[in-house]
Amino acid sequence: MKRLPDAELEIMLIIWEANGAVTRSYIQEQLEKSKVLAPTTILSFLSRLTSKGFLRIEKEGKTNYYYPIVSHETYAHNESKTVLERFFGNSVKNFVAHLNDSKAVDEEEIEELRAFLDNLPSEDSK
Repeated sequence: MKRLPDAELEIMLIIWEANGAVTRSYIQEQLEKSKVLAPTTILSFLSRLTSKGFLRIEKEGKTNYYYPIVSHETYAHNESKTVLERFFGNSVKNFVAHLNDSKAVDEEEIEELRAFLDNLPSEDSK
């Protein structure tokens, strides 16, 4: 699966959040909350996302509806795995140590992580 550039990822996040088919004008409305892009620019991004296999298009009358083919969960899983492999030698420990060293997590988040890990099913219970 290809990694998406930030602008295309922003479009996909809007589509995933919509949880269904969207139009170019819907995407434009959502983008206007943070930035303004020309309709032709949005259409170019949608065309690229379709070519990359992230979207499919259905035409109804004069309106194109865009549907996600790749789920947010699938993309996030792939990206997480890639980051872990490329930057941290596939080590969750190294990743968490980096977050801690860079002060990217606070004590409350560390406690949440401890609680999460404590509640994971063990290999014996699977």
